[in-house]
Amino acid sequence: MSKAPPLLTKDEMQEAAARLQTYLRDEMEVEVGRLPAEMLVEFIGRDIGGLFYNRGLRDAETVVRQKVEDVADALYGLER
Repeated sequence: MSKAPPLLTKDEMQEAAARLQTYLRDEMEVEVGRLPAEMLVEFIGRDIGGLFYNRGLRDAETVVRQKVEDVADALYGLER
């Protein structure tokens, strides 16, 4: 069984883990080490991240549909 490619670069993972550690410490008064923080970031990315990704796609689709409608309206306005 092959391992899935990393979701983030090493630098991105370090930043995400550090942010998570800060959040957990400041908001929940929970101290976690680097490795558990990285594992949680991986879990969120692989198991929950798709929900955010799909929402972003739907939002982008809405914007594109509106722009296409705007272009169609502009073209209609140019008809003679």
